[in-house]
Amino acid sequence: MLKGGLGKAMSSVWSEVMKVLPGTREGIRFAFSETVNNSVVYLLQQARDLLYEGSEEQCLHVSQVIIDFSWERLNSGTWRDVDKEWRQVYSYGCLFKALCLCSKESALEEAMRTCDMGLLMGASVLDNVLLKVINIFQNKLASRKRIAGDGADDDCNRKKMKHDPLPLPLLKSESVIPQLHCPSLEHFKDKYLIPQEPVVLDGITGHWPCMKKWSLAYIREVAGCRTVPVELGSRYTDEEWSQTLMTVNEFIDKYIEDQQSSVGYLAQHQLFDQIPELKQDISIPDYCSLGEGDEEDITINAWFGPAGTISPLHQDPHQNFLVQAVGKKYIRLYSPAETENMYPHETHILHNTSQVDVENPNLGKFPKFAEAIYRECILTPGQVLFIPVKYWHYVRALDVSFSVSFWWS
Repeated sequence: MLKGGLGKAMSSVWSEVMKVLPGTREGIRFAFSETVNNSVVYLLQQARDLLYEGSEEQCLHVSQVIIDFSWERLNSGTWRDVDKEWRQVYSYGCLFKALCLCSKESALEEAMRTCDMGLLMGASVLDNVLLKVINIFQNKLASRKRIAGDGADDDCNRKKMKHDPLPLPLLKSESVIPQLHCPSLEHFKDKYLIPQEPVVLDGITGHWPCMKKWSLAYIREVAGCRTVPVELGSRYTDEEWSQTLMTVNEFIDKYIEDQQSSVGYLAQHQLFDQIPELKQDISIPDYCSLGEGDEEDITINAWFGPAGTISPLHQDPHQNFLVQAVGKKYIRLYSPAETENMYPHETHILHNTSQVDVENPNLGKFPKFAEAIYRECILTPGQVLFIPVKYWHYVRALDVSFSVSFWWS
């Protein structure tokens, strides 16, 4: 049984945590293959036993050893070659460390960061217990801030995601993507899905809570202390482009509110799996039911950043609904039939990305690009763009923007 001595300083948190953990140490079994060394399994068993005995300091030390060792395995090659079992080992290390840290109120935010690292880099263990634990931590922090009056400064809480927008591009009338108001499933299927024609849909997101709720203050409240991956640089094809981890609060402070010369972008991240509270503010478009997969096969990504963020011209192997929740984006589409004129990169990692700078093309180097026929639009809040599978698409944010993409088969 879990000892009551652990977590005395935060007995309310610990009592909640106990509800989502197995009642005895025997409930946590490490059924790994030979991929995971016996010495690592021994460390996991040791950390588990120390946790259930209430020896948090010793457990904390062993947990960190597990995290450090498994981190090396996660970074020893390409991500696709990392065995899922090593990701699970990393998750267990993060779980045990976070549970030890939560016994100290001052370490609760560090415990949350540790859980987020497990969610981002690990794999699900014990029926995704990390997500349950981190929700308990977040609720505790939120209540503590309300009691302390730390929802902080009123100016910050009144801020919406509005800054000086960039000039709107002039669209050619013959290239504008058609708009349609809330078509029936049958009409959308016959006129757009089957023939693979892009279209902007209106009138299908008005009931989504995000359309009214999503302000900087709300994002900070729900997700501010959560750790997320952030792209640094205006586009991922630039040589100086990189990625880092930071909290959502740090991201907003540095790249949304200050709008420095450098660009940060929370891009193509499954934020809604990481933070279910935000997922409650959106809905899966009904038109996704026309696909062949189940609802759990739909990949939902967040795209949050300042004006000027760019997704270079590229194509994806999925049907895509791009929903604009906040701000405006300029989007240009090219049919897969234009692939020869797109000049894809020759390297395998960027084979789905064009070498051409869409709004400033080097036609001396890429002459056929001038012949390519395109469609374009300025996507505004509440609108949904259907991007058919393999359509080349270029996206530039015209102001602070939050978009949600739904990839489906």
